[in-house]
Amino acid sequence: MTTVVSMSSTPPKEPGTSHEFVKQSSLYQEFLAEREEILRHKWLESERLGYDIGFERALLDWIRKHRDSWRAHRRAMLQQTPNSTPPAPRSPS
Repeated sequence: MTTVVSMSSTPPKEPGTSHEFVKQSSLYQEFLAEREEILRHKWLESERLGYDIGFERALLDWIRKHRDSWRAHRRAMLQQTPNSTPPAPRSPS
């Protein structure tokens, strides 16, 4: 009698289940909203300066200038409507 042992470290997944779970998670939704704000900031700053500032510079600049107020506004909106995701506030660039 021969026993076969699988050396795979990842368990088999149900098709689409984990992917859908991630897409619906509040953490992922927050990530997407924050990313959208960073991209908006990148576009506005690039237009203002006349050249593409790049994602990394936009990210660092947005974190330094806008992240705290953006998060505070977002939390306030979530407290008003706990069962829905609020629209992302615009960064004042």
